[in-house]
Amino acid sequence: MFLTISGATGFIGRRLLALYPPDQHSLVVLARKNPRLDPLVHYGHWDPVAGEPSRELLQRSEAVIHLAGEPVSQRWTPAVKAAIRDSRVLGTRHLVSAIGKLRHRPKTLVCASAVGIYGHRGEEVLPESAPPASGFLPEVCTAWEAEADKAREYGLRVVKLRIGIVLGADGGALAAMAPLFRWGLGGVLGSGKQWMSWIHVDDLARMIQFAVENEAVSGVVNGVAPNPVTNAEFTRQLAGALHRPALLPAPEFGVKLLYGEMAQILFASQRVQPAAAQAAGFSFRYPELRPALDAIFG
Repeated sequence: MFLTISGATGFIGRRLLALYPPDQHSLVVLARKNPRLDPLVHYGHWDPVAGEPSRELLQRSEAVIHLAGEPVSQRWTPAVKAAIRDSRVLGTRHLVSAIGKLRHRPKTLVCASAVGIYGHRGEEVLPESAPPASGFLPEVCTAWEAEADKAREYGLRVVKLRIGIVLGADGGALAAMAPLFRWGLGGVLGSGKQWMSWIHVDDLARMIQFAVENEAVSGVVNGVAPNPVTNAEFTRQLAGALHRPALLPAPEFGVKLLYGEMAQILFASQRVQPAAAQAAGFSFRYPELRPALDAIFG
């Protein structure tokens, strides 16, 4: 298969590349800097905000996987919020515009999105049909997905993967959380009642591959495991997996002082279900949290 991938050097992208050995697939990686990957992987320079990628990098692709975006987990200054939005909305717009100019277009676009589109929803169970919320992150996600949907006008099958909290040993949410828990500084965030929709990074990479290779999959797909947990339960399970106590709760006001507006995503309750993936026949290796954490920490 001939694939073009943006964001391939990130936490998720690295796991995805492992599913497509370059001696068996033709791979083009779009990035601002040469990531120095396997010599068989072709590098193509692209700054998503600056403009369109070269059409030569796309013209032979059977599928395009678009994962690039400014990290959300940082203090949201006005400049950072603009970068978060532009890297997703403008980046996807530029990518789809370049695809539309091709004589021979790919069949599929799999575009990352985020469960942040649902906002804070308390106990509500959220399948793919749940409507978006209002606020900065939901509005960014809505605009992001709208740009991806424009590829349908060019005959592409579009999959919008709403990704939850991604768990793995070498990045993602645990990169910041695990050290605190190992030092005995972990604890519940606020009330601990907020729902956390998580997924093991290996399952997410396999879900992307599944979306690429199964023509029946299209539209919104929630990229989460089928068993979300509350923050209190997540804290208990993580502490248990690391054999450490979790005794220091983090009050909401203190987290907001530290992280500002971004803290809202740490307290947003999102009880998301992967209904579309399961209906299409996707099988999770890690449907439950504790086995996933045990696999990560060995």
